[in-house]
Amino acid sequence: MTSVASENLSGANTTAAPAVVLTIAGSEATGGAGAQADLKTFQQLGVFGIATLTCIVSFDPNNDWNHRFVPVDQEVIAHQLEATTAAYGAASGSPSVLDTVKIGMLGSPATISTVASALSSGAFGNVVLDPVLICKGQEPGHALDTDQALKAQILPLATFVTPNHFEAESLSGLEITDVESLKAAAVRIHELSGAAVLAKGGVRLSGTDAVDVFYDGETLEVLTAPKVGEVAVSGAGCSLAAAVTAELAKGATPLDAARTAKDFVTAGIRNRMASGAPFDALWQGGPR
Repeated sequence: MTSVASENLSGANTTAAPAVVLTIAGSEATGGAGAQADLKTFQQLGVFGIATLTCIVSFDPNNDWNHRFVPVDQEVIAHQLEATTAAYGAASGSPSVLDTVKIGMLGSPATISTVASALSSGAFGNVVLDPVLICKGQEPGHALDTDQALKAQILPLATFVTPNHFEAESLSGLEITDVESLKAAAVRIHELSGAAVLAKGGVRLSGTDAVDVFYDGETLEVLTAPKVGEVAVSGAGCSLAAAVTAELAKGATPLDAARTAKDFVTAGIRNRMASGAPFDALWQGGPR
Protein backbone atom coordinates (compact mmCIF):
# COMPACT_ATOMS: atom_id res chain seq x y z
CA MET A 1 0.00 0.00 0.00
CA THR A 2 1.31 3.46 -0.87
CA SER A 3 2.43 5.39 2.21
CA VAL A 4 1.63 8.99 2.97
CA ALA A 5 4.16 11.26 1.32
CA SER A 6 6.98 12.37 3.62
CA GLU A 7 9.22 15.41 3.44
CA ASN A 8 12.98 15.85 3.85
CA LEU A 9 14.57 18.70 5.78
CA SER A 10 14.30 21.05 2.82
CA GLY A 11 10.56 20.49 2.65
CA ALA A 12 10.74 18.59 -0.64
CA ASN A 13 8.47 15.62 -1.18
CA THR A 14 10.54 12.42 -1.01
CA THR A 15 7.97 9.88 -2.15
CA ALA A 16 6.12 9.55 -5.42
CA ALA A 17 2.62 10.94 -5.55
CA PRO A 18 -0.11 8.27 -5.56
CA ALA A 19 -1.89 7.31 -8.73
CA VAL A 20 -5.11 9.24 -9.36
CA VAL A 21 -8.34 7.38 -10.13
CA LEU A 22 -11.87 8.55 -10.90
CA THR A 23 -15.18 6.87 -10.18
CA ILE A 24 -18.25 7.98 -12.11
CA ALA A 25 -21.05 6.56 -10.02
CA GLY A 26 -24.08 7.17 -7.86
CA SER A 27 -24.22 8.15 -4.21
CA GLU A 28 -25.72 5.48 -1.93
CA ALA A 29 -26.98 7.06 1.27
CA THR A 30 -26.16 4.25 3.74
CA GLY A 31 -22.50 4.30 2.67
CA GLY A 32 -22.26 0.65 1.72
CA ALA A 33 -22.17 0.90 -2.06
CA GLY A 34 -21.74 3.32 -4.94
CA ALA A 35 -19.23 6.16 -4.89
CA GLN A 36 -18.84 5.87 -1.12
CA ALA A 37 -17.63 2.28 -1.41
CA ASP A 38 -15.38 3.20 -4.33
CA LEU A 39 -13.63 6.02 -2.48
CA LYS A 40 -13.06 3.89 0.62
CA THR A 41 -11.58 1.14 -1.56
CA PHE A 42 -9.32 3.59 -3.37
CA GLN A 43 -8.03 5.00 -0.09
CA GLN A 44 -7.40 1.56 1.38
CA LEU A 45 -5.42 0.49 -1.70
CA GLY A 46 -3.26 3.60 -1.75
CA VAL A 47 -4.59 5.64 -4.68
CA PHE A 48 -6.05 9.14 -4.72
CA GLY A 49 -9.78 8.84 -5.44
CA ILE A 50 -12.09 11.35 -7.11
CA ALA A 51 -15.84 10.93 -7.59
CA THR A 52 -18.22 12.33 -10.19
CA LEU A 53 -21.76 11.73 -8.95
CA THR A 54 -24.40 10.67 -11.46
CA CYS A 55 -27.40 10.09 -9.21
CA ILE A 56 -28.56 9.88 -5.60
CA VAL A 57 -29.90 6.52 -4.44
CA SER A 58 -31.66 6.23 -1.08
CA PHE A 59 -33.20 3.04 0.22
CA ASP A 60 -36.76 3.55 1.49
CA PRO A 61 -37.14 1.98 4.95
CA ASN A 62 -40.91 2.55 4.72
CA ASN A 63 -41.26 0.58 1.48
CA ASP A 64 -39.40 -2.70 1.96
CA TRP A 65 -36.04 -0.90 1.54
CA ASN A 66 -36.57 -0.39 -2.19
CA HIS A 67 -34.49 2.17 -4.07
CA ARG A 68 -35.39 5.83 -4.43
CA PHE A 69 -33.52 7.16 -7.47
CA VAL A 70 -32.82 10.82 -8.29
CA PRO A 71 -30.59 11.65 -11.30
CA VAL A 72 -28.03 14.43 -11.19
CA ASP A 73 -28.55 17.17 -13.79
CA GLN A 74 -26.52 16.58 -16.95
CA GLU A 75 -24.82 19.98 -16.80
CA VAL A 76 -23.71 19.25 -13.24
CA ILE A 77 -22.23 15.91 -14.33
CA ALA A 78 -20.41 17.62 -17.20
CA HIS A 79 -19.09 20.30 -14.84
CA GLN A 80 -17.72 17.69 -12.45
CA LEU A 81 -15.89 15.93 -15.28
CA GLU A 82 -14.58 19.25 -16.61
CA ALA A 83 -13.14 20.22 -13.21
CA THR A 84 -11.56 16.81 -12.71
CA THR A 85 -9.91 16.83 -16.12
CA ALA A 86 -8.62 20.38 -15.64
CA ALA A 87 -7.04 19.40 -12.32
CA TYR A 88 -5.58 16.00 -13.23
CA GLY A 89 -5.90 15.49 -16.99
CA ALA A 90 -3.00 15.14 -19.41
CA ALA A 91 -2.78 18.90 -19.98
CA SER A 92 -3.09 19.83 -16.30
CA GLY A 93 0.58 19.71 -15.34
CA SER A 94 -0.27 17.44 -12.43
CA PRO A 95 2.58 15.08 -11.39
CA SER A 96 -0.01 12.27 -11.28
CA VAL A 97 -2.05 12.21 -14.48
CA LEU A 98 -5.54 10.72 -14.36
CA ASP A 99 -5.85 7.91 -16.90
CA THR A 100 -7.89 5.31 -14.98
CA VAL A 101 -11.63 5.50 -14.44
CA LYS A 102 -14.28 3.25 -12.96
CA ILE A 103 -17.86 3.47 -14.26
CA GLY A 104 -20.62 2.52 -11.82
CA MET A 105 -24.31 3.40 -11.84
CA LEU A 106 -25.19 5.87 -14.58
CA GLY A 107 -28.94 5.44 -14.35
CA SER A 108 -30.30 7.10 -17.49
CA PRO A 109 -29.67 7.27 -21.25
CA ALA A 110 -28.92 10.99 -20.93
CA THR A 111 -26.21 10.38 -18.34
CA ILE A 112 -24.77 7.57 -20.43
CA SER A 113 -24.44 9.94 -23.40
CA THR A 114 -22.77 12.59 -21.24
CA VAL A 115 -20.25 10.12 -19.84
CA ALA A 116 -19.63 8.44 -23.19
CA SER A 117 -18.73 11.82 -24.68
CA ALA A 118 -16.19 12.40 -21.92
CA LEU A 119 -14.67 8.93 -22.33
CA SER A 120 -14.52 9.03 -26.11
CA SER A 121 -11.73 11.62 -25.97
CA GLY A 122 -9.40 8.69 -25.39
CA ALA A 123 -7.79 10.26 -22.33
CA PHE A 124 -8.31 7.15 -20.20
CA GLY A 125 -6.04 4.16 -20.66
CA ASN A 126 -8.03 2.03 -18.20
CA VAL A 127 -11.84 2.09 -18.25
CA VAL A 128 -13.33 -0.33 -15.72
CA LEU A 129 -17.04 -0.88 -16.21
CA ASP A 130 -19.20 -2.26 -13.42
CA PRO A 131 -22.28 -2.64 -15.67
CA VAL A 132 -25.12 -1.68 -13.32
CA LEU A 133 -28.04 -2.55 -15.57
CA ILE A 134 -31.10 -2.23 -13.32
CA CYS A 135 -32.06 0.13 -10.52
CA LYS A 136 -35.20 -0.95 -8.67
CA GLY A 137 -36.40 2.63 -8.34
CA GLN A 138 -36.70 3.10 -12.09
CA GLU A 139 -39.69 2.50 -14.33
CA PRO A 140 -39.29 -0.75 -16.34
CA GLY A 141 -39.25 0.99 -19.73
CA HIS A 142 -36.71 3.55 -18.58
CA ALA A 143 -34.53 0.79 -17.14
CA LEU A 144 -34.60 -1.09 -20.45
CA ASP A 145 -33.62 2.05 -22.37
CA THR A 146 -30.76 2.57 -19.93
CA ASP A 147 -29.55 -1.01 -20.32
CA GLN A 148 -29.55 -0.74 -24.10
CA ALA A 149 -27.73 2.60 -24.06
CA LEU A 150 -25.09 1.24 -21.70
CA LYS A 151 -24.41 -1.73 -23.97
CA ALA A 152 -24.27 0.46 -27.08
CA GLN A 153 -22.28 3.45 -25.81
CA ILE A 154 -20.23 2.49 -22.74
CA LEU A 155 -19.40 -1.21 -23.17
CA PRO A 156 -17.36 -0.62 -26.38
CA LEU A 157 -15.18 1.90 -24.49
CA ALA A 158 -14.42 -0.43 -21.56
CA THR A 159 -11.06 -2.12 -21.10
CA PHE A 160 -12.19 -4.21 -18.12
CA VAL A 161 -15.76 -5.36 -17.27
CA THR A 162 -17.00 -6.79 -13.95
CA PRO A 163 -20.57 -8.11 -14.43
CA ASN A 164 -22.43 -9.92 -11.68
CA HIS A 165 -24.47 -13.08 -12.33
CA PHE A 166 -27.51 -11.23 -13.70
CA GLU A 167 -25.45 -8.75 -15.71
CA ALA A 168 -23.28 -11.50 -17.18
CA GLU A 169 -26.42 -13.31 -18.37
CA SER A 170 -27.78 -10.09 -19.87
CA LEU A 171 -24.55 -9.13 -21.63
CA SER A 172 -23.73 -12.62 -22.92
CA GLY A 173 -27.23 -13.84 -23.70
CA LEU A 174 -26.38 -17.10 -21.91
CA GLU A 175 -28.01 -18.76 -18.90
CA ILE A 176 -25.51 -19.19 -16.08
CA THR A 177 -26.10 -22.16 -13.81
CA ASP A 178 -22.60 -23.41 -12.97
CA VAL A 179 -18.91 -22.61 -13.37
CA GLU A 180 -18.76 -23.88 -16.95
CA SER A 181 -21.56 -21.60 -18.10
CA LEU A 182 -19.94 -18.72 -16.18
CA LYS A 183 -16.75 -19.38 -18.15
CA ALA A 184 -18.72 -19.36 -21.41
CA ALA A 185 -20.34 -16.05 -20.47
CA ALA A 186 -16.97 -14.46 -19.68
CA VAL A 187 -15.61 -15.55 -23.05
CA ARG A 188 -18.70 -14.25 -24.84
CA ILE A 189 -18.57 -10.85 -23.13
CA HIS A 190 -14.91 -10.51 -24.09
CA GLU A 191 -15.78 -11.34 -27.70
CA LEU A 192 -18.48 -8.65 -27.68
CA SER A 193 -16.44 -5.93 -25.97
CA GLY A 194 -12.75 -6.72 -26.41
CA ALA A 195 -12.34 -6.00 -22.70
CA ALA A 196 -10.88 -8.15 -19.96
CA VAL A 197 -13.75 -9.71 -18.03
CA LEU A 198 -14.19 -10.69 -14.39
CA ALA A 199 -17.58 -12.44 -14.34
CA LYS A 200 -18.87 -12.83 -10.80
CA GLY A 201 -20.66 -15.97 -9.71
CA GLY A 202 -20.34 -15.05 -6.06
CA VAL A 203 -22.83 -16.73 -3.73
CA ARG A 204 -25.35 -17.34 -6.50
CA LEU A 205 -23.74 -20.52 -7.77
CA SER A 206 -24.08 -23.67 -5.69
CA GLY A 207 -21.12 -25.00 -3.75
CA THR A 208 -18.95 -23.99 -0.83
CA ASP A 209 -16.85 -21.49 -2.80
CA ALA A 210 -17.63 -18.04 -4.21
CA VAL A 211 -16.45 -18.38 -7.80
CA ASP A 212 -15.51 -15.66 -10.31
CA VAL A 213 -14.05 -16.13 -13.80
CA PHE A 214 -11.37 -13.96 -15.41
CA TYR A 215 -10.85 -13.95 -19.18
CA ASP A 216 -8.90 -11.52 -21.36
CA GLY A 217 -8.75 -13.32 -24.69
CA GLU A 218 -5.70 -15.35 -23.74
CA THR A 219 -5.93 -16.37 -20.09
CA LEU A 220 -8.97 -17.97 -18.49
CA GLU A 221 -8.66 -18.34 -14.72
CA VAL A 222 -11.23 -19.38 -12.11
CA LEU A 223 -10.86 -17.39 -8.88
CA THR A 224 -12.28 -19.04 -5.78
CA ALA A 225 -12.63 -18.26 -2.09
CA PRO A 226 -14.74 -19.93 0.59
CA LYS A 227 -18.20 -18.39 0.78
CA VAL A 228 -18.82 -16.09 3.72
CA GLY A 229 -22.52 -16.71 4.27
CA GLU A 230 -25.12 -17.36 1.60
CA VAL A 231 -26.42 -13.81 1.13
CA ALA A 232 -24.92 -11.10 -1.08
CA VAL A 233 -23.36 -8.18 0.82
CA SER A 234 -23.99 -4.58 -0.19
CA GLY A 235 -21.02 -2.94 -1.87
CA ALA A 236 -19.20 -6.14 -2.82
CA GLY A 237 -19.55 -5.58 -6.56
CA CYS A 238 -18.70 -1.88 -6.34
CA SER A 239 -15.65 -2.58 -4.20
CA LEU A 240 -14.44 -5.39 -6.47
CA ALA A 241 -14.50 -3.13 -9.52
CA ALA A 242 -12.94 -0.28 -7.53
CA ALA A 243 -10.15 -2.57 -6.33
CA VAL A 244 -9.46 -3.64 -9.92
CA THR A 245 -9.37 0.04 -10.87
CA ALA A 246 -6.91 0.93 -8.12
CA GLU A 247 -4.58 -1.93 -8.98
CA LEU A 248 -4.60 -1.12 -12.71
CA ALA A 249 -3.77 2.50 -11.89
CA LYS A 250 -0.75 1.30 -9.90
CA GLY A 251 0.48 -0.71 -12.90
CA ALA A 252 -0.82 -4.22 -12.19
CA THR A 253 -1.73 -6.53 -15.05
CA PRO A 254 -5.47 -7.19 -15.47
CA LEU A 255 -5.10 -10.72 -14.08
CA ASP A 256 -3.12 -9.59 -11.04
CA ALA A 257 -5.64 -6.79 -10.48
CA ALA A 258 -8.45 -9.35 -10.53
CA ARG A 259 -6.67 -11.60 -8.04
CA THR A 260 -5.97 -8.75 -5.63
CA ALA A 261 -9.54 -7.48 -5.93
CA LYS A 262 -10.94 -10.93 -5.17
CA ASP A 263 -8.84 -11.20 -2.00
CA PHE A 264 -9.70 -7.65 -0.94
CA VAL A 265 -13.45 -8.15 -1.30
CA THR A 266 -13.39 -11.53 0.43
CA ALA A 267 -11.75 -9.89 3.45
CA GLY A 268 -14.25 -7.01 3.31
CA ILE A 269 -17.18 -9.43 3.33
CA ARG A 270 -15.67 -11.35 6.22
CA ASN A 271 -15.46 -8.07 8.20
CA ARG A 272 -18.83 -6.77 7.03
CA MET A 273 -20.93 -4.13 8.80
CA ALA A 274 -24.40 -4.85 10.13
CA SER A 275 -27.05 -2.16 10.64
CA GLY A 276 -30.77 -1.72 11.06
CA ALA A 277 -31.18 -2.37 7.34
CA PRO A 278 -32.03 -5.94 6.22
CA PHE A 279 -28.61 -6.35 4.60
CA ASP A 280 -24.97 -6.13 5.61
CA ALA A 281 -22.37 -3.90 3.97
CA LEU A 282 -18.80 -4.73 3.04
CA TRP A 283 -16.14 -2.99 5.17
CA GLN A 284 -12.96 -2.15 3.31
CA GLY A 285 -10.99 -1.35 6.47
CA GLY A 286 -11.15 -4.69 8.22
CA PRO A 287 -8.11 -6.78 9.12
CA ARG A 288 -6.65 -8.75 6.23
